[in-house]
Amino acid sequence: MPPVDPVKGAAEAMIDEGRQTFRYDTFGDEDFWGGTLRLHEAIEGAANGGVGPGVSPKTALAVGLKVDVDAVPADVATGIMNGSVSLDDPASTLALLKANAVVGVTGVFDSNGKLTSVGIQCALCHSTVDDSFAPGIGHRRDGWANRDLNVGAIVALAPDLSAPAAQLGILQDTVRTVLRSWGPGKFDAEVFLDGKAFRPDNTSAATLIPPAFNLDGVNLHTWTGWGSLTYWNAFVANLEMHGKGNFFDPRLDDANKYPVAAANGFGHVTNAVDRISPKLPALHFYQLAIRAPVPPASSFDAAAAARGKVVFDGTGQCARCHTQGLYTDPGWNMHTGAEIGIDDFQANRSPDGRYRTAPLAGLWTHTKGGFYHDGRFATLADVVDHYDTTFTLGLTAAQKADLVEYLKSL
Repeated sequence: MPPVDPVKGAAEAMIDEGRQTFRYDTFGDEDFWGGTLRLHEAIEGAANGGVGPGVSPKTALAVGLKVDVDAVPADVATGIMNGSVSLDDPASTLALLKANAVVGVTGVFDSNGKLTSVGIQCALCHSTVDDSFAPGIGHRRDGWANRDLNVGAIVALAPDLSAPAAQLGILQDTVRTVLRSWGPGKFDAEVFLDGKAFRPDNTSAATLIPPAFNLDGVNLHTWTGWGSLTYWNAFVANLEMHGKGNFFDPRLDDANKYPVAAANGFGHVTNAVDRISPKLPALHFYQLAIRAPVPPASSFDAAAAARGKVVFDGTGQCARCHTQGLYTDPGWNMHTGAEIGIDDFQANRSPDGRYRTAPLAGLWTHTKGGFYHDGRFATLADVVDHYDTTFTLGLTAAQKADLVEYLKSL
């Protein structure tokens, strides 16, 4: 029997622990989503002891929630297939929650089976499913950006938004207007720091949900470089998910730049029992272990992609920043808006005022919703055209087409 490698053993244990945290840990945030916002009442509906019409599986799938087919009880799966389990009935949603089958969402039930609260996990935004059972129902795909998920529309269902309204200094109805402006696949983390819900052109300031795979070797991991992946995990778990932990970032004390954060002490969060910090190492390790999925061979033209690689490395100048292997800058991977030919609105909401060079591996999995941080470019061809103009590259139509095929192949 070969000797046990303690490093590999520790790594496997950390991956298992991190996967469990990523998929199932609420960090105690059910006290906020259920206890404060009462979101669970909107989910169950008046017929099941809540309020309003409730959220049926059909409605849940329509706003981008996903169902883990491996957690669906056999009788429920059979019922869905033969129609005996109604996808129009909120009671069916409760059954899926009881089975812990809704990706990224945990239902809390009392001894009588009544839903009393609901919590969320990392997987809510950064996982999808393969649709193997039905659209929105399948095996988990951790790390994939859920560009179907309409976070704002879901949160807007909560009966009581007085807490975020008080933080932002606006009415609850205004909070709902802001939330509903985000649209599918987008989230605005900074609005709860600076209160800037809309861009100067009056469009939503929300940004696209990014993928959470192939981040190993990458320096800064968010669209505008707030910090490393483990920093952002702590930030999101404490300030966005509203888990119970400790968080420190004195940059948020700047009342001019971050008036909401400064007024609410978001840079100095403490809890007597920290349910987040001890989970960060394994969570970080698991996310760094998630590889970008290989694109299906049928999804791109291989011959054109081979030609496109030559353009990528040469005339297109893409590899100046998207270095081969990492597909982002080695070291400090940040650029001003002027350097990449766009405005600096979103960059200036971050401490450094710059945009991260996005890693490109697995690009084919998150084409829905557009490209760049806010989806301003609808297609890869639009991105290529932008850089061709910005850097006066003089690419031919054939070179552009080949480059697009190469990007699809990564």
